[in-house]
Amino acid sequence: MTDRSRPDLDDATVAALGKLSESLETVEQARGLLYGFHQLTGKADLLLQDAVAGLRDAGHTKLADDLDRDLVGRNVIADRWTFQVVEDYDANYWSTFRALDQRARDELADGERHVFEARMKQRERTAGHPRHEAGPVLDD
Repeated sequence: MTDRSRPDLDDATVAALGKLSESLETVEQARGLLYGFHQLTGKADLLLQDAVAGLRDAGHTKLADDLDRDLVGRNVIADRWTFQVVEDYDANYWSTFRALDQRARDELADGERHVFEARMKQRERTAGHPRHEAGPVLDD
């Protein structure tokens, strides 16, 4: 069994690493929402193209032409489609955040993840009770 609670680390360091980890988890959630935004916007554009074709087929050529020209394929943010927003987020924020989180864990906790949570588990579990084990038994 492995003890990931790192009793060798001081409480302030563990708390700060816990906040950093929580912050990164929030960034991961934001990234997921950004990918959702990207996919939903792409789907909306494809549906819009279907609507434009339907309007054109129904004889509403002027409206179809205006929608096609002014909205289909339009940048959602100045000079960018959603895939470019996602790429910029990944390259300029998400990857930097992950790298610095890894650095903090490497420098302060020998790379160990979730030390704060491991300590919480140790405090809150009922020792010896089924399904309250400290962790999986690791084979040597």
